[in-house]
Amino acid sequence: MEIAAEDSFRIRSYRNGATAVEGHPERIADILRDPARKVTEISGIGKGLAHVLTEIVERQSCERRDVLLEKFPPGALEFLKIQGLGPKSIALIFEHFQAKTIDDLERLCKEQKLRDLPRMGAKLEEKVLRSIAQYRQRTGRYLLSYVEGIAEELIETLRQVPGVEAITPAGSLRRGRETAGDLDLLVTGPAAVNALERFIAWPRVEEVLGRGENKASAKVGREGLQVDVRALKPESFGAAMQYFTGSKDHNVAIRTRAVKMGLKLSEYGLFRVEDDTKVAGETEEGVYEALGLAWIPPELRENCGEIEAAEERRLPELVELRQIRGDIHMHTTETDGRATLEEMAAAARERGYEYIAITDHSKALAMANGLDERRVVAFAKQVREINRNGLGIRVFSGLECDILKDGALDVENDALAELDMVIGSVHSHMNLEAAEMTDRLLRALECPHLRILGHPTGRILLHRDPFPFDFERVVAEAVRRGVWLEVNASPERLDLGGAMVRSAKAKGAKFTISTDAHHPKHLANMRYGVLTARRGWLGPGDVMNTRSADDFAAALQTIS
Repeated sequence: MEIAAEDSFRIRSYRNGATAVEGHPERIADILRDPARKVTEISGIGKGLAHVLTEIVERQSCERRDVLLEKFPPGALEFLKIQGLGPKSIALIFEHFQAKTIDDLERLCKEQKLRDLPRMGAKLEEKVLRSIAQYRQRTGRYLLSYVEGIAEELIETLRQVPGVEAITPAGSLRRGRETAGDLDLLVTGPAAVNALERFIAWPRVEEVLGRGENKASAKVGREGLQVDVRALKPESFGAAMQYFTGSKDHNVAIRTRAVKMGLKLSEYGLFRVEDDTKVAGETEEGVYEALGLAWIPPELRENCGEIEAAEERRLPELVELRQIRGDIHMHTTETDGRATLEEMAAAARERGYEYIAITDHSKALAMANGLDERRVVAFAKQVREINRNGLGIRVFSGLECDILKDGALDVENDALAELDMVIGSVHSHMNLEAAEMTDRLLRALECPHLRILGHPTGRILLHRDPFPFDFERVVAEAVRRGVWLEVNASPERLDLGGAMVRSAKAKGAKFTISTDAHHPKHLANMRYGVLTARRGWLGPGDVMNTRSADDFAAALQTIS
């Protein structure tokens, strides 16, 4: 609809409706099939959208979508994934060149034809070509949250098969990698092979790729995620878990170690080469121990020093989800959130948290109705009153304050001083050169009220790459000034990533893990942030919001 330059009010209506559907705790299809209920009772769903939802449930599409798919090629939405192109630019390209595919777009850039269009030039062509190359590298990858959702649905189905005792994810999902190319499930039990037939008959299977004696493979869902289900014998479960969890580099190093010890390791077990005697295989711990190693947590298995640390028994104690005591980055209906402060607090209290920080946007994000100085001061006062009256959970007043192009923060210092904490984040001008972006972040760190650098690289997984800057300089300055780095747990971000987290930890950085929640259900994303932190070798002492409410409050007051 944006590409077609349709009415902005209608576009906003569809976006709001999508958010309402996403945030509603029940399946919309179930409500529509209940004659005693009306979907229009959901805030954000009017009669027009109710009709659209009915169409989608009945035939998996709707009239508006059908019309647009006749007007534009199927690749239209794919074009939106290319950095540098917005809806208006895409409409111009369709109008002038009838480009239908990413290949067509790439050819136009190489032939230097985009620069003939209004507001386009050589720099845009270069940017689009780089983005196309990056997009192709990302194709075939899926967000961790998506793969986990498929795994949970399938596991629930396979659990109902008699003779199945355990179903365990392996591969990238078990390692907590931010994206995955496929899903591996390992099934054990006296009749584990029966799970294979149930799997290939699963309604979400789109294409069966193969069915063997102990393995079945299929494409699942419209997105075409490949899922492999393997039936295992109990005596080989540990070796198979080790083998299919990976990573490839970790496994190569482990097998090389085995060979040097006169052993051979496969998914069936660990054996002596000389007489093929089985040494281990029933448990992962047994396999690693037989190789002279402590058991290595899956998140660390990237052949980045974990094997040497396991041999020397110096693997770190990794942070765990149960140790998180507060979520300190979330939004409410004051800006672009979907719930009130009280509703977010109640949801956090139900999760067992001791405290939260409400960190709505600042005024630069006009589309999100960001807070200006007057509203910031009023909000800080409101939170003080809330804590006096009590909500059963401590609330810190905060702000996600925009870091402007020149590095200044979006709100004056006098107003920021009224708050308990300030997160500084970049939301605009992400196409700066590395030196300019570095200077921008370094200037932001000079603000005496800045406590956390939010989603520090600006990446959106499978959509937008990190913006370039001198990470080491920025981290060093953040450490010097006592500014913490955020591990943003939103599954679309997971920013900072594991490798950068580990690098920053080595420089003395401290971290927060926060969900950036815009709805109470987003609080559940904390587990993805913890997985990412574990991939960065973080322990509970590295993460500030593992502290009690009083200790966290004291840390906020500490000036480096």
